[in-house]
Amino acid sequence: MYIAEQLKRRSVAEYLLYMWQVEDTLRAYGLDVERMAAEYVPQFGLDAEKSEALKGWYESLVEMMREEGVTERGHLQVNKNIIILLSDLHRQLLKSSKHPFYSAFYYKALPFIVEIRAKSTESQEKGEIENCFDALYGVMLLRAQKKEVSVETSVAMENIAKFVRMLSEYYQKDKEGELLL
Repeated sequence: MYIAEQLKRRSVAEYLLYMWQVEDTLRAYGLDVERMAAEYVPQFGLDAEKSEALKGWYESLVEMMREEGVTERGHLQVNKNIIILLSDLHRQLLKSSKHPFYSAFYYKALPFIVEIRAKSTESQEKGEIENCFDALYGVMLLRAQKKEVSVETSVAMENIAKFVRMLSEYYQKDKEGELLL
């Protein structure tokens, strides 16, 4: 909750990846908030009040996951909405002649996005922006598990990460009313 709040202000891309991680953490604990409160929350070293607030946040997320049918896989609608907003902004930026650097970053990442989409029928059903996040999250999980990431995948992720970072920066500017399209 506290990390999510900080990330949401700083970078929507980092926030979204973090929220996907939270969803998976909740699943790893079997959506058992009491168990999380006993085993997971103490590692953050929070006082009793903040620990209780964090537990409450996890409870609300678990409730939402159950209501939305994403207890085993998938993402909460609030997180899907961010993908929708980013995808809309992405299309607007590509149409605008005012942001050639954005287009350049996108076209540099595009061959890697196409490759990702070609490898999975599930990827083809999703939009490009969600594919980018899926790829970034997948590599993040591999690295967390200390698994090897090939040089080719690292190069692809570097390009996709730069593109997503730029999109995230434009999202922040748009949110603050500073983006001209």
